[in-house]
Amino acid sequence: MSHSRAIADLEADIVALRAAAERAGTALACLFSTSDEFEAAVVRVRREQGAYWARKRVRHPLRTATLVALIALVFMLV
Repeated sequence: MSHSRAIADLEADIVALRAAAERAGTALACLFSTSDEFEAAVVRVRREQGAYWARKRVRHPLRTATLVALIALVFMLV
């Protein structure tokens, strides 16, 4: 009687192990079907974090006006 009980427990353990292995395989499956989807998701997340923001060029109107006036003065003197 104990021998048949041990076999039944062993079979139940094997079935439970197979079920756990199947669940683990689906849990480790990739969320993206292609590498393009993965790269698009990476870019989207990095944009949300601010990684791709264009750096704003600081304009200095007084410096530009001074440079233009200096160039004009040089041409007038030559």
